[in-house]
Order: sequence, then C-alpha cells, then structure tokens
Amino acid sequence: MKVLAIVQARMGSTRYPGKVMEPIIGYPMIDLLINRLRTSRLINQIIVATSIASVNDPFVKHLLELEIDCFRGSENDVLNRFYLAAEKYKADVVVRITGDCPLVDANLVDQVIDLYLQGGVDYASNINPPTYPDGLDIEVFSFDALREANEKATADFDREHVTPFLRREKQFRRKNIVNADDHSSLRWTVDEPEDLVVIKNVFEHFSPNTSFSWLDVLALESSKPELFQSNKKYLRNQGSIMSSGQKLWQRAKKVIPGGNMLLSKRAEMFLPEKWPAYFSKANGCKVWDIDGKEYIDMFLMGVGTNTLGYGHPEVDQAVFEVIKSGNMSTLNCPEEVYLAEKLVELHPWSDMVRLARTGGEANAIAIRIARAASGRDKVAICGYHGWHDWYLSANLSSDDRLSGHLLPGLDPNGVPKSLAGSVFPFHYNQIEELESLVKNESIGVIMMEVSRNTGPSSGFLEKVREIATKNGIILIFDECTSGFRQTFGGLHKQYKVDPDMAIFGKTLGNGYAITAIIGKRNIMESAQATFISSTFWTERIGPTAALKTLEVMEKLKSWETITAIGNQITDAWKSLASDTKLELDYWGLPALCGFTVKSPNALKYKTYITQEMLKKGYLAGTSFYACISHTDEIIEKYLENLKPIFQVISQCENGKDIDTLLEGPVCHSGFSRLN
Repeated sequence: MKVLAIVQARMGSTRYPGKVMEPIIGYPMIDLLINRLRTSRLINQIIVATSIASVNDPFVKHLLELEIDCFRGSENDVLNRFYLAAEKYKADVVVRITGDCPLVDANLVDQVIDLYLQGGVDYASNINPPTYPDGLDIEVFSFDALREANEKATADFDREHVTPFLRREKQFRRKNIVNADDHSSLRWTVDEPEDLVVIKNVFEHFSPNTSFSWLDVLALESSKPELFQSNKKYLRNQGSIMSSGQKLWQRAKKVIPGGNMLLSKRAEMFLPEKWPAYFSKANGCKVWDIDGKEYIDMFLMGVGTNTLGYGHPEVDQAVFEVIKSGNMSTLNCPEEVYLAEKLVELHPWSDMVRLARTGGEANAIAIRIARAASGRDKVAICGYHGWHDWYLSANLSSDDRLSGHLLPGLDPNGVPKSLAGSVFPFHYNQIEELESLVKNESIGVIMMEVSRNTGPSSGFLEKVREIATKNGIILIFDECTSGFRQTFGGLHKQYKVDPDMAIFGKTLGNGYAITAIIGKRNIMESAQATFISSTFWTERIGPTAALKTLEVMEKLKSWETITAIGNQITDAWKSLASDTKLELDYWGLPALCGFTVKSPNALKYKTYITQEMLKKGYLAGTSFYACISHTDEIIEKYLENLKPIFQVISQCENGKDIDTLLEGPVCHSGFSRLN
C-alpha cells in the first residue's frame, strides 16, 4: 500500500504571495517543511502539488534542482489537482500537507497515518475537530475517497479546499486524533507576514537543529511567549472562510494606505470582512469577483460611472480601435477637439472646454480658472467637490464644516493652514446663508451641485444665479454626478438656470476616465493667465470613449430610461416599506436614489441588507445607481429577494435583536471611522 504525501503549495497566494520560498535560517520555507516530513517512517514518497500558473515556474525549478517530484495542475480547482497528482504517482493512501506549515511534525503525521491504517475508515485527521495548534494540520484518506470527491463535489469551496466534501458527506467513514489538551487556538502556520515572524523565531531558537518536535515548540511558547506575539490577532483557519477578494483586501491594506484609491469602494463602507472587494470582469449590470462568482449590481454601478452598463460594446469597440491606432504621441489627439465641440453644442451658453480625467482635478481646475477670472480668492461652496486642498480648507476651522456635504469627518491634515478662511460652505436651499456670505466676505466664486439628495426649492437656483450676476461672482455648477442622468447634458438644463462654468464626469465616458470643464469664453480664457497642464490629460482613450458614449446616449435616450428605472425602484421601496410598516427617508436623483431606515439602527440595517443580498447574488445596499441594463426581470427578482429582508428589519424594529443577525462588523458611515 503506497502512502503518498502531497504538499500543497504555490507562489501565488492571495494574502502572502511567495511565502513558500521565504528564507528561514538560510533555507526556503518549503525546504524545511519537506526535510521535516522526510523523517516520517510511514510515508513512501513526498511530492509537491502546485499550479500551472507561470508564477510557479521558479518554484518548480527549485524543487526539481532538489530532486523533489512536482505535479502541476489547476490554480483554483485544488481538489482536481490532488486527484490527478495521486493518480499519476499511483497512491493508495494520500497524506495532505499544506506548504505554509513548516512546523509539521513527522511523528504526529505517522500517528494519523497509523490511525488510518488500522482500518475501517476512509479519512483520518487531527483537525475534525482541531485540538492541535494551527499549522500541524494532517489529513490522510484513501485514493478511492479522493476520486469520489473529485467526481461528485461541485461547490467552489469544496474544490478549492480539497477535503470539506470528505469531512461532510455521510458515505465516508472518519476518525480523528484528539489531543488531551486543546491547543487549537495557537497559531503556527504562515498566512501573513506576522506569522513568518513567529516561525522564524522558532527556527532561530532551535537552530541548527531543524527536527525538533511540536511538543518542543509548545514548551517554547510556554517559556517564551514573547516569541509568539506578532500574529495573535489572527484567527484559526481564517483564510478558509475568506473569499479571495477578502484576502486580497487584507493584503492591500498593508501596502496601500486605506486599502485602495477611492473611499467609496472600501470594503468597510459596505460589509466589513465579507465584501468581495475585487472584480475579475463586468458586463451589463453583472460583476464577477476574483473567485469567478457572479453578482447582479443593484448598487453603485462603478460609483455612478456606467449608465450604459458595464462593457458597452460600442464604447468598448471605439476604445479598442484607438488602442490599436495608438493612445499617446508627441502630437495631440483630434478627439479632444471633437468632444469640446460636442459639449459646447449641448450647452449653448458655453463657449470653451478644458478636459481632465478625474472629478477632483476637474473641480480644482475650475476653481483655479474662476479665481483667476474673478480676481478674488474666496469661494462659497455647496456640496461635495473632491479631495484637493482648496476644498478641504473649509475644515481648517475647529468645526467639521463639510459634514453636511456628503462625507462627515474629512480631516484637513496636510492642508496648508494659510488657506483657512478661503472657502465657506452654505447649505442647499438655504439662500439666506449664501446672502450672508456674499455680504460679509469678498466671495469671487460660487461652486455648487445643482442637486444631490433633494431638488431645489422654488426659486433657489434662480436666486443663486441672481446673486452671482449682481455681485460679479462666477457661478460653477459641479455636475460630475448629476450630468447626463436626467437630461442629455447638465441637470441645470432641466431647471433652465445657466451657470458661468460647469463640470462633467462620472457618466461621460461610461467607465473610462474623462472629465470636462465648460464655460463662457471670457472666463475660460483666464486659463491662459495661470498654469494648468498635465501629460495624461492628452491621452486619447478618454475623449474617444466620451464621444461614443454621448452618441449612444443620444441614440437610446438613456437618461429617460435610467430616470424611469430609478423611479420604479423608489416606488417599489415605498411599497415594501408600506407593507412592512417601516419608515424610510428617500433621497437622491431618480437615477441615483437611496433610502435610509428611520431608526437608531439604520447602519446595522444597511449592513444586514448588504449581507443578505450578497448571499443571494446581489451587490446591494440602501443606494441604487441605475443603468440601461437593469431590465424589468432583473428588477423584479431583486425586489423578490429584498422583500423578506424588509420583513426581518420590521421585526427588529418591533423587538428582534438585529445584532444577532449580523455576521460581522457594522459598515462605516464616513471617513472618520476609516482612519
């Protein structure tokens, strides 16, 4: 009976890539593990099972140089990789060892093999349930059982983790070794860099001896616990219950401040510890995570960028053609001229255009131009206008003056204190606040959103326009969010109030980076009296995508479609709320709508909605950004899945404990809790 030990290892670990080759006392970790395993008296052969991914090529070369047999199989279907390896090497009995457990004890391995060889079982282990430290996991099973699992297991989790099917299904006979004392809370595996610190401490303590027993390590932890402190925050088998996206998010936060480049996409804003975080592909209103799981996006649609749906074929084809022709050169791209002409055509009050690639920089450009044109520095703002110094300077005073403008808790650390007193917020629909600012300060620019959570009260926008005109103030409408959602152009067209300048982004390129600042000639020409310039504002993809996006929008009248969809969703929310006797606040543009449960538990309910809808295959929360791919069938199924969640929330409002239903932390509400 051939006993084959298969060591599962690869270089492409999501949380800790390359860990199996990390040096410990001068040797790669995999070498120490295999050398310790070679002292087993019952294992006939040891092989390493890795994946066919090219990242493993140097790893395989190293193994072959050490004359260690290696099998390469599927990257994600590890169960199949194990089966094919066992079949190739003609195993009767398989011992599963993972390559991130260099403290594996050959004597303990032999105990588990002995238990299996005593007969009467298909599977033996020391992890079902675990009583040994994490990092000493040993599983032994028959080739026949492995073959059956390979043939019948269908769940992604079963195929990724090899043995859950064997540990769960009734047809398999199982035995487990239980230690007299439960040490399962101890962590001796390597999933994180902090784990490697512990393992290095252990080997350095016993060096040059590398054949110490697990009991020796246990005694060391008892006598010198300080050597084992660095990884105490991690839970046993934490990786097995995390998706690849969650693992990559944990890895990202170690090398990227905050984890990513956009606050609105941080996992903590949605479902901490459960959010998939990363996508592999997107099409229409569907998104696939990096594990290949499909979701319907009934949430943010790229944070409002894709009103035509993800991967619109006409827009993408236009971009593909540009890429083939060349995206960048010493000369300028003609598309920027065509786009500028189109935007002026759509907004006859304007004459000139500057292009950029992000909303924040477009706002900063507009402010620079307007200050140069007005000759005055002070700005009155209403709404959210990005991350630049000019905007955050509003919070240099002791109070959080921007808390009423989308995100509370924005800290102006790093913003020059000399900018204090240059930006003055006023609240939407509170015209008297603006009048007071204009009376008491030398305001040169008014920067505001036309609408976000609520529409303008009667005469509000007209009065803003009147104040600006009367006092020689330049009025800028920030339409990065609102543009092209309810009208073919700026939302201000609906209200028949023209600004002096306007800013567009988000929907303009249907997912490709492009923003635009448009304005009257006498103002925009002030850009020549200051310095505003950037290399990548001249690339070709953004303007090309925008031109094709505008063409498709005009052909389909997409703004009418998404407005109708948004109104349909809001009406359905209201109906669900009425049926379940929940009180909700509703807010936003029709195509960019949302609700809040009127309750002290509102954030918990938002988290619960996201948690439960994720299980059903939806990216969802209390906001909805419409796109033309949201068909009636998709909306109907979304509402069917949402209804029982509303019913549970109603029960919670009447005494049921929402905390017992949450499977992780509550989502964050703003910037301050993410620091």
